[in-house]
Amino acid sequence: MTELNPSGTFAIGGDLVVHRLGFGAMRITGPGIWGEPASREAAIATLRRVPELGVDLIDTADSYGPFVSEDLIREVLHPYTGLVIATKGGLTRHGPDIWRPVGNPDYLRQCVLMSLRRLGLERIDLWQLHRIGPDCPREVQFEAIARMRDEGLIRHVGLSEVSIDDIQAAQRFFPVAAVQNRYNLVDRTSEAVLDYCESAGIGFIPWAPLDRGALARYGSAIAQAAARHSVGEGAIALAWLLKRSPVMLPIPGTGDPEHLAENMRGATVELTSEEFNALDQEGRAAWQAAR
Repeated sequence: MTELNPSGTFAIGGDLVVHRLGFGAMRITGPGIWGEPASREAAIATLRRVPELGVDLIDTADSYGPFVSEDLIREVLHPYTGLVIATKGGLTRHGPDIWRPVGNPDYLRQCVLMSLRRLGLERIDLWQLHRIGPDCPREVQFEAIARMRDEGLIRHVGLSEVSIDDIQAAQRFFPVAAVQNRYNLVDRTSEAVLDYCESAGIGFIPWAPLDRGALARYGSAIAQAAARHSVGEGAIALAWLLKRSPVMLPIPGTGDPEHLAENMRGATVELTSEEFNALDQEGRAAWQAAR
């Protein structure tokens, strides 16, 4: 029997095994990641489809909606049999597309406690600091997170949009299990961070793994590969990410169940070395040109 999600597996923190191609639950909210989704029925259908397609890693955040994504995930998928629900905290919301980081330890604790309540969990398997807040030293934030991990509120800790120096500073307080930075074929800003994560066995969760607008503009290699493999260009972009590093955990997001199924085809594509290199070179050239 063919595996539904043949993307391989990765053990987050060494003991939390998930399929490498996951699902990002940001897009099951309204415009500007604010409020209820335009179609609640489509969002619910998408979430129901996630485990049916063999996806067992769902990434969300308290700021998506805010709270809408976590609430929908609990409504549709609780008690999460066979699923890992990763969430994030540390961003405040004041309107559509407005994201303001706060690192105050009391606020971070509130984020964790309220996510536990909304998701119906006693412990969060992977909780990620959405951004290092500018309002207090990063070490103060890391210390607060370490305390919550010691209390058993958090199983594994991740960081988002961080440098190698940030990761190393955090590792003095807790093992960093995952890093979530922007990364895709045409945005290589976090290339060095990815390489560091691979060397350290840290899961790398690329947000905006598709960046469809840029992919559509940047060239022919992706279109040619898509035609050869009879899939969409997004599936090729995901296949490239999965081949790029064994610690890569892409989480493409959507609020459309058909789009979800299309994304999952990326796990079935086996790029040749020639295809991978052509995509890599063309994507890197596009990134350099855009800088």
